[in-house]
Amino acid sequence: MPKPKSNSLADLGGMVYSTNPNYKPEASEEPSESLTASQQDLRVWLEKNHRGGKTATVIKGFVGSVDDLESLGKTLKTKCGTGGSAKDGEIIIQGDHREKIMTLLSQLGYKAKKAGS
Repeated sequence: MPKPKSNSLADLGGMVYSTNPNYKPEASEEPSESLTASQQDLRVWLEKNHRGGKTATVIKGFVGSVDDLESLGKTLKTKCGTGGSAKDGEIIIQGDHREKIMTLLSQLGYKAKKAGS
């Protein structure tokens, strides 16, 4: 039975052709496991740059899976009553909510420090 035809480069796994006879494709990265809340060392920043003059509270230093990051981000956004996003290992909350976020993170068992400006 013939192989099914692939319709895009993504179907080929990203590798099209290699002239190196010793080439071995790299294994895909496994999702990182989350550290417990007490093992996390988070930094809470206040940023205005590149945001059209608007203030945003940024939580950096989260180590764990994307699902855990998004879950923590959703909890913080809900408790602060504002919007934001969670991506690239950072949680961005609209507005200056540093004090409230510091309190919430300590209640959840995270170690957090104010950093930056």
